[in-house]
Amino acid sequence: MAENKDKGKGGSIWSNWIVRNIILAVLFVAAILVLASIGLGAITQHNKEIDVPDFTNMTFEEAKYNAERVGLKVEIADSVFVRRMKKGAVFTQYPKGGSRVKKGRSIQLTTNAKTAKEVTMPLLVGYSMRQAKAELASKGLNLGRLIYVNDMATNNVLKQLYNSREIKAGTQIESGSYIDLMVGLNSEDNRTYAPNTIGLKYLRAVDAVHDNSLNIGKLHFDKGVKTYSDSLNAVVYKQSPTSASGALTMGAAVTLHLTTEPSKLEELGL
Repeated sequence: MAENKDKGKGGSIWSNWIVRNIILAVLFVAAILVLASIGLGAITQHNKEIDVPDFTNMTFEEAKYNAERVGLKVEIADSVFVRRMKKGAVFTQYPKGGSRVKKGRSIQLTTNAKTAKEVTMPLLVGYSMRQAKAELASKGLNLGRLIYVNDMATNNVLKQLYNSREIKAGTQIESGSYIDLMVGLNSEDNRTYAPNTIGLKYLRAVDAVHDNSLNIGKLHFDKGVKTYSDSLNAVVYKQSPTSASGALTMGAAVTLHLTTEPSKLEELGL
């Protein structure tokens, strides 16, 4: 009888509602902490910055596949017409290849249209060179040459030219056209440096040169580059002057040597 009585007093811990509620409360708090930890990890991973691939010359399907591999999205924001480029291929992108963005970011693509379309020439006079360059890109136009002339404001756009003639704002022009800019150059603010374009694809290299207030001089493509599409995939393996050459006068020319040869790409670590 005494043994049975002791068993009755002990019983299961779940028979005591106070103990049971305390245990359930502890388990509930533990579960909340675990879920919070998992959620924090997911958020941290989500906000992790990653390198944007260079989608230039890819089809939309190829760009989408490569974007999803690294946790990004792509969408077509606009199209231009480039005669020498394959139809539907990615012409430019924003943000640019090599930029750092958060995982899940959507990359805006400008693709090559099947037929040429006309756009309205914007007014660039009075803009800074970089503002004008961005405005041209937003309209589906390309920056051609930077023509520097003496002026009190360096890199201030003075004229906009198409085929060596001034073009007025509002003029209809084929998308993909190249626009030259006449820009100011103050003698006390006329120095710049060549960027390091080694390892960059053709269009990104051209973009980097322009961003440093310089022009593209000669372009030397290896024998393996036979089409315009090939040139878009070509990578710079040599440039002159180099990024270590010291200060240059704005508007100076940079010569680029580009290749698609595997052996040269391996030497660059690509």
